[in-house]
Amino acid sequence: MGMNVGSSDDELMVEMNTTPLIDVMLVLLIMLIITIPIQTHAVKLDMPVSSPSKPLEKPVVVQIDIAADNGILWNGERLANREALEKKLTEAAARAPQPEFHIKPNKDAGYEPVAMVLAESQRLGVTKLGIVGSEQFVQ
Repeated sequence: MGMNVGSSDDELMVEMNTTPLIDVMLVLLIMLIITIPIQTHAVKLDMPVSSPSKPLEKPVVVQIDIAADNGILWNGERLANREALEKKLTEAAARAPQPEFHIKPNKDAGYEPVAMVLAESQRLGVTKLGIVGSEQFVQ
């Protein structure tokens, strides 16, 4: 755009002067940016209050050994038959808290007594059960 120098006052200017309009819009934009609060992207959660916990007690461990002659030992005491195992498992499973059962088969023992102990444990509701001593099976 050129300047209109030396023109007469009789001519009308047809173009609109947009400079003041742009200045006002910039001032309004700056005021808007300043007054908008900063958005925090936080989620309000009600966290539980920690209470002093009871000292950790070691759970009672029941050791069930399967001997090489397929005999079943309950904490070192030989059980006579399947009914004796069932009675002991029922009593132990009913306790609160339930003890941990560690089954330790001998590497020369057969599969049948181990499977029987696992099946009886599952049937009677034993939840804390583990097989220990598996390192003896590694060649």
